[in-house]
Amino acid sequence: MIIVPEKACPELMTLDAAVEAVEAVFGAMARGDAYNFPVVREAIGHADALYGFKGGFDRAGLTLGVKAGGYWPHNLERYEGLGNHQSTVFLFDPDTGRPVAVVGGNYLTAARTAAASAVSIRHLARKDSKVLGMVGAGHQSAFQMRAAAQQRDFERVVGWNFHPEMLSRLADTAAELGLPFQAVELDQLGAESDVIITITSSNSPILKREHVRPGTHVACMGTDTKGKQEVEAELLGAAEVFTDEVAQSVSIGEAQHAIASGLIAEGDIAQIGAVVNGTHAGRSSAEAITLFDGTGVGLQDLAVAASVVQLARAAGKAIEVEF
Repeated sequence: MIIVPEKACPELMTLDAAVEAVEAVFGAMARGDAYNFPVVREAIGHADALYGFKGGFDRAGLTLGVKAGGYWPHNLERYEGLGNHQSTVFLFDPDTGRPVAVVGGNYLTAARTAAASAVSIRHLARKDSKVLGMVGAGHQSAFQMRAAAQQRDFERVVGWNFHPEMLSRLADTAAELGLPFQAVELDQLGAESDVIITITSSNSPILKREHVRPGTHVACMGTDTKGKQEVEAELLGAAEVFTDEVAQSVSIGEAQHAIASGLIAEGDIAQIGAVVNGTHAGRSSAEAITLFDGTGVGLQDLAVAASVVQLARAAGKAIEVEF
């Protein structure tokens, strides 16, 4: 069995590799070659923690496994250097059921989330997109910006956050990428951006329909639970909507609110994997607003974990143990 420790993942897993792995598994999902298992998420009644499991099977990639983990809200304040989000990925041989690998999942979760929005930008954003708008400046925002910058030749970044003092993370990441950054209000962000990424934990809409101009691509990456909401439901009603998995989009993603309001129907939502495979045309025109509802699926985690195992083996950094 292979062990890839958490500390080894950042140096092994590049964002390029994560995007390729996630794009491939989205395509497999749309073809019916891969499927996610039902998600388990529970409050365990200890340390205010939420714990759960996401798993699935990709017949095309022969990847079978589960990500176990969750959210421990007091880790940062109690234990130096220990993040609140903790997860581990377990991979199994689909032919025998034997364990193949145990992989640290914290960095990979951030990488696969950024990779999902990057896949949507690759396939849905206008080719001439020049301005990237960032709504949210938490830890995940840096991953999102780096992955997005690999998909289009952006010339600058504009950003907004509930807490303006956190915008330095966006400014620093943009500088690392060689891009100028400007903190703006939401109306200016929408008026200037060709691509907008929302990555917050909001429970009420931040980005409104009136903020978004024709031709924009919006990647909504923060809503993954019932009740959460980053964008106004009317924005989905005005957009061509795509997602990682339709069932999750309508139950825990941004689409939950638009469907409840009668603004869209489940049949109006397309899988991003269908665009990857060429069975859906994607963006219909340069003036269309496209929106990707990234809810996060277990197959994304398995795809990047399988990729990092291969990278670890190739680099001679995989730890092999008898099991």
